[in-house]
Amino acid sequence: MLLNDVVATSSVVSATRSRLAKVDALADLLRRAGDQVRAVVAFLAGTPLQGRIGAGWRTLVKLRETPADQPALTVAEVDRTFDEVAETSGKGSTTRRAELLSALFGTATKDEQDFLLRLLTGELRQGALEGIMLDAIAKAAEVDKGTVRRAFMLSGQLPDTAAAALTGGAAALDTFGLQLGRPIRPMLASPAENLEEALAGGPCVVEYKLDGARIQVHKDGDDVHVYTRTLREITAAVPELVELVRNLPARQVVLDGETLALTDDGRPRPFQETMSRFGATTETELLLHPYFFDCVHLDGTDLIDAPLRERNVALHKAVGDLVIPGVLEPSQEEADGVLADALRHGHEGVVVKTLDSVYQAGRRGKSWRKVKPVHTLDLVVLAAEWGHGRRTGSLSNLHLGARDPDGGPPVMVGKTFKGLTDELLAWQTSEFPKYEDHRDDWTVYLKPHLVVEIALDGVQVSSRYDGGVALRFARVVRYRPDKEPPEADTIDTVRAMLPEGGA
Repeated sequence: MLLNDVVATSSVVSATRSRLAKVDALADLLRRAGDQVRAVVAFLAGTPLQGRIGAGWRTLVKLRETPADQPALTVAEVDRTFDEVAETSGKGSTTRRAELLSALFGTATKDEQDFLLRLLTGELRQGALEGIMLDAIAKAAEVDKGTVRRAFMLSGQLPDTAAAALTGGAAALDTFGLQLGRPIRPMLASPAENLEEALAGGPCVVEYKLDGARIQVHKDGDDVHVYTRTLREITAAVPELVELVRNLPARQVVLDGETLALTDDGRPRPFQETMSRFGATTETELLLHPYFFDCVHLDGTDLIDAPLRERNVALHKAVGDLVIPGVLEPSQEEADGVLADALRHGHEGVVVKTLDSVYQAGRRGKSWRKVKPVHTLDLVVLAAEWGHGRRTGSLSNLHLGARDPDGGPPVMVGKTFKGLTDELLAWQTSEFPKYEDHRDDWTVYLKPHLVVEIALDGVQVSSRYDGGVALRFARVVRYRPDKEPPEADTIDTVRAMLPEGGA
């Protein structure tokens, strides 16, 4: 398959807001991809199969090869070159990588050069997000969407899921199982307006919603691995968690939970302090404490498809006192008490989980509902305006976007400069230019890289922004280095916050 076929499909996908049109275009490409389907899916998802190939931004932006007149470069050739670049190391490796990439870019057309540059710098945003791609895989392979999504949850890799579906259909997808040491996509909670609404889903467990960082832990004997919500391994950075899990009574276990740094009186430290440990390369005195809320494998038995009621029994057996605080099948009064206790101890609120729910990646309807007294949204930073008065010289007023669930660019829903401390202003001013797309006299516009948590009093109908809604009294809570733009809240979530009858 020619790289030009991928580039052309990428252009079609980014040019339409129709979900069906995106799925159709991607499915048609996947049917024609043959044995290059893994590389094709990886390119469209914005990350080569090789991950970061060791070529830095400075090397890439210096590539000024004259583009080819006609497309002739194949996907296989690009993939092989990426392999060579990734495998190049040692003395002279920088020069050799530049030579390999220069040769590659010299055989690419102008459009292909642009695509490759954006792919290698992590800036490819053509709209082929997970949900769209999964639907396209299902359509191309003529298999059930649920089967594709389950295989993706268990494999954690879109290219592997696509290759299995296109070569072996449903039977191949069914071979994916939970594998110790291979992280699975996490299940997420959807927001609920209040606790009473969340409890209406039937028998449930109500648990603290901690102001911590999501972790997934795999143990096989003494072999322990710890992963973030984005499936990045952080085992080496959290030795205290590894030792604690290694000493659990279970021989084999896969746990889902949160971890956070605590003060001497047991209250959570600022979220940024917890996240700082995830990037650490040396041991630190700031210790993390884990709280586990799900168990999807225990001593040879997979529990992915078991109801939460059974997984909760296995969880208590596996981790004992490390279970997150909560109450099983509470009355309204007991649930109110859990929420009050969580807030009193400095946490965000509670999560209500129905006991008959199985473990499924992503937000799955009303199986898990989060209840917080303060409305917050995780939004993408689209731009920042230069400040005035005391903030002159600082990038201040943020332009905020919600994720388009159909894979388009983020949809602007508001602006805010409230909640920005002097420290954050300084950080924004130094950090934002790294993601600059373009600027004018007043504003620096950013490529979609940064996610920020925004507190708000509500949402109102507005014609000012493309999404038809605007945030009310928005203020910055914190940046979310543990999240990427595809994990931001959607425009549908924002619109759902409109007062009844206000849509």
